Amino acid sequence: MSELRKNNLTFIEAIGQSICSLSPTFTPALGVAVVGGMAGSASWLVYALATVGIVIVAINIAKLAKRIPAAGSFFIYVSRTLGPSYGLLTGWAMLVAYLFTSVGLTVATSLFFKALIAALGITTMIPNPIIYIAVSALIWLMAYRDVKFSTRFGLSLEAVSVTAILVVCFFVWKKFGFHIDEQQVHMPGASFGSIAPPIVFAIFSWVGFESAATLSKEIKNPEVVVPRAIVATAIIVGIFFTFTTMIVVMGFGDSAAKLGASAAPLNDITSGMGSWVATFIDFAAMISCFACSLGQLNAFARMLFSLGRYQFVHKSMGNVHQKHQTPHIALAVGTVANAVLCLLFYKQGETNLVGYFGTIATFGFITVYFLCSICAPILLYREKTLRTGDVVLGVAGAIAMALAFFGSVYPVPAAPYNYFPWGFVVYMIVGIVWFFALKAKAPNVLLGIEHDMESAAASAGGD
Repeated sequence: MSELRKNNLTFIEAIGQSICSLSPTFTPALGVAVVGGMAGSASWLVYALATVGIVIVAINIAKLAKRIPAAGSFFIYVSRTLGPSYGLLTGWAMLVAYLFTSVGLTVATSLFFKALIAALGITTMIPNPIIYIAVSALIWLMAYRDVKFSTRFGLSLEAVSVTAILVVCFFVWKKFGFHIDEQQVHMPGASFGSIAPPIVFAIFSWVGFESAATLSKEIKNPEVVVPRAIVATAIIVGIFFTFTTMIVVMGFGDSAAKLGASAAPLNDITSGMGSWVATFIDFAAMISCFACSLGQLNAFARMLFSLGRYQFVHKSMGNVHQKHQTPHIALAVGTVANAVLCLLFYKQGETNLVGYFGTIATFGFITVYFLCSICAPILLYREKTLRTGDVVLGVAGAIAMALAFFGSVYPVPAAPYNYFPWGFVVYMIVGIVWFFALKAKAPNVLLGIEHDMESAAASAGGD
């Protein structure tokens, strides 16, 4: 059986995978409208708090990635530390997290593509289903052929889009005289009730920052490269999100109502700067969202590949293309699922779908980040290298993720967001039922994983 191509990727591809998977441009171009509509002048604080929480989680994940370089990453981290039952639930949560993020960003790609062609004066309307299928097919082609090319291509797109957004923000800030917005300093009306709920969606801005770990089997020196890529990504994009959010909120005069109602925040605050600016923003946002969807599908396929190798799902998911050395069947499944979900729900409105799928995906990431924060100090304790700081960071990361979930259910958000946490809980219960069914049907598989997960994979796939 063919294997993933080892020692194929460097730090550039590793950080490219992580940055592509979170689409930095998405936040100032669209995502900030969701957060700003709830938090108003305190939106920057929402992103600052989310940055602190995510960086703590990143450090915890980096400790695991340093010690367990594996394609299944989080599934394996948790399985080795807490046992295969928790590992299966981790993989189950990551599947919906990566897939739903890909769906949300495919829809966002369509949204910005249509805005772009309209800005260019093209009046021919392309039906949404055609765009979704075309985007999904292009993502599959790039991911299927060569992960090295797809990660470098995605990073190049993100570099262009982030530069474009920073240039736009510079001119907007210049328009306001480069002064600090007093409203955002004092945050009138800010409260726990207005800040806690949007933190969940703010965390969505980072989802995928850890996905360099899913390429560990393909990266040179993964014990060093992957941890650095994960932590660097969390810090860099956190600063970017906080700064651009301050500029966008300033541009809306600190009005939560106006910002929340905007379908294109950056376009609205630059409306007087010339039509070329809107075109520039739409292009940057489109390529960034596409790169993110590509990165998420790459990560989804590696997670499904690992679950297939360990026979938690059908073993065919663990197959690797003989020529391209990519998990082609897992990629095909992810691509089809991505397109089908877009087609099933597109009549709900594209802006709504980005928020819906993004929020549900975030619960998957929060669950895994919570478990990884618990696992890091436990693994270090077993290695007899545990320090007080490791315990503090582990507890802090777990508490941060628990509070993020709590903030999504109380105060109760407006429908349909009030249903999403419980829908995710139902999804996880399905995973638990699947685990017990697998345990009853094939107990030897779980026993093998419990004894030695990596050797079990090697035995199953000739690794």
